[in-house]
Amino acid sequence: MTEHAVRTPASVTRWQPERPRFRPLHLLRTWLFSAIALVVAAWLLPGAEVNGFAGALAAAAVIAVLNAILPPLVAALRLPFMLVLGFLLVLVLDALMLLAADDLTNGDLSVDGFWWALLVALVTAAVTLVLEVVAGVDDDSEFSFRVIQRIARRTGEPTYTDAPGIVYLEIDGLALPVLRRAMRDGNAPNMARWVAEDGYQLSRWETDLSSQTGASQAGILLGSNMDIPAFRWVDKATGTVMTCSAPADCAEIERRVATDKGLLMNGGASRGNLLSGQADEVILTVSRIEAEKKANPGYRTFFANGFNVTRVLVLFVWEVILEWTAALRAIRRDVRPRGHRGGIYPFMRAAMCIVVRDLIVQSVVTDMMKGRPAVYATFSSYDEVAHHSGLERADTLEALRKLDQQFGRIDRARRFAPRPYEIVVLSDHGQTQGATFKQRNGYGLDELVQRSLESADVTALASGDEHDRAVGTAFGEATGRPPKEKRAKNDVSGEDVVVLASGNLGLVYLMDEPRRLTREEIDKRHPRLLPALAAHPHIGWLLVRSADDGAVVLGGAGAHYLADGRVEGQDPLASFSPNAPGHLLRTDGFSNVADIMVGSFYDPDVDEGCAFEELISFHGGLGGPQTEPFILHPGGLPLPDEPIIGAAQVNEVLRRWREQPRDSSAETIPTTEVTT
Repeated sequence: MTEHAVRTPASVTRWQPERPRFRPLHLLRTWLFSAIALVVAAWLLPGAEVNGFAGALAAAAVIAVLNAILPPLVAALRLPFMLVLGFLLVLVLDALMLLAADDLTNGDLSVDGFWWALLVALVTAAVTLVLEVVAGVDDDSEFSFRVIQRIARRTGEPTYTDAPGIVYLEIDGLALPVLRRAMRDGNAPNMARWVAEDGYQLSRWETDLSSQTGASQAGILLGSNMDIPAFRWVDKATGTVMTCSAPADCAEIERRVATDKGLLMNGGASRGNLLSGQADEVILTVSRIEAEKKANPGYRTFFANGFNVTRVLVLFVWEVILEWTAALRAIRRDVRPRGHRGGIYPFMRAAMCIVVRDLIVQSVVTDMMKGRPAVYATFSSYDEVAHHSGLERADTLEALRKLDQQFGRIDRARRFAPRPYEIVVLSDHGQTQGATFKQRNGYGLDELVQRSLESADVTALASGDEHDRAVGTAFGEATGRPPKEKRAKNDVSGEDVVVLASGNLGLVYLMDEPRRLTREEIDKRHPRLLPALAAHPHIGWLLVRSADDGAVVLGGAGAHYLADGRVEGQDPLASFSPNAPGHLLRTDGFSNVADIMVGSFYDPDVDEGCAFEELISFHGGLGGPQTEPFILHPGGLPLPDEPIIGAAQVNEVLRRWREQPRDSSAETIPTTEVTT
């Protein structure tokens, strides 16, 4: 019997998954690398000693056997604090396995206590990673797929079927033009290969206003993003701030907009998303954190290999060092624009680029081995790094390259799954780059508003990186409780004026009334405010509602009346997408739209704008590649002839792909053939 891949009609050959093969050479190489790593660790650490290379080989063999037995037992426990407790238990177990090897090898390995054993485990993992990089070895050996397959079978019978499933992989914040250049320049080789060799097509879609993850995922995953004017906004009726990364607010958003258009209904899985898409299975999904106080078996395959934990910790530390190095290099070279990269940001970056990414990849591969019909996973590492480093700086493109490498791993796992899978890669929005409003002027939007008021105090709520909640979500799932919400900070009912920022989109709420004020009312109460904002060189447009003319977009030298398309003077929207008037008119109809919506300038000649928060690459408003996300899809999954405008239309396309019958004759299908 020989196993190979052929192209053949579905009527002749049924889907038959391959079995991950046992590779003796891979096992031998892993054993050799582990022994070398033990020798190096013993040489570096005074609390450990190895009795020659032969002793290291013996100790490595014992540790490998223990790793194959003990971590899977720990991973099988149904613990209520699985993420953090699982990390801690497996980390302790890694140290205990070294101590056990000390006892079992009769002096081949000697370790002076638990803490030295823990250090040996970490140093050994670091050296092994270096050896794998030098040798050009990937970490997706078929052995790992065998482990995941086995655990998938133990946690429920996989679904064996010829009906193709779909894996949707979202790269947060990656614009179509940036991806095209990355594919051309070798920074996304797997996705480039899919286009060049596998018939994939790269297509554009245009975001709504606002161009940010909360609004886009509501549209993509739930089919509607109505009444989400920005990443954070004020509900004037209740005097509270809603935020698209707060668990309680995400749950409320999902409750409001969810209908029968959930992309992941009927057996789907949500991994690393803000909203669940009405999925049955969730991990690191902000809107459903309240439902995950108990044990989450989705982490089981990750903890079943004790080396995963030490590897992630080593890579976490390395990512922090890379960020510190990149930040110092940017300062030394006086790179402009340059974002804030201090404080806890290096640790946030490491969490998104290593811990969250690896957990999501592992869960996606597990979903495939279980045969789930649809999986949607969000990867935010590129978006996180781009906010602070820039769209196409070296460390930003390295984050993208590492994501592409993980997508290659997911692609290679397909042939072992109990059903055929399509892979669709998409983004929820792009990003536009430029020095921030405050860097350009020395003051923020809130200060400009304050000095333009007659008599009122401005409250500027904290803005910044939207991924701070993602790590908090991971902690909430780990401890079985959501992070504590300090709701008092979201209560703005007693404030005079509230100014919020969502990238290069600003929101000004005048809290005099529990409703939106008209242009005429604003001019009467604060006659200097609108002229001062409209005339500012780094503000491109203002959206207000006139009692006489309806929705009006104001600029420094003209106005655009959205109801009838009339323009007086210079059109403030001339530098933006032709669809900008429609986006603004739609937003004007939202119940929670700000009294004054503020958009930054956009200069198409240099392709830059400015954020009202301290991020040098941003999204949330209009202008530039932030509104140009992409869909990378197999050629057999057709797009509509008309341009895709808005996230709700993306939902329609993705649901149609999931529901339509597909001819698997267009795919390469593993088959078993008898040879003589």
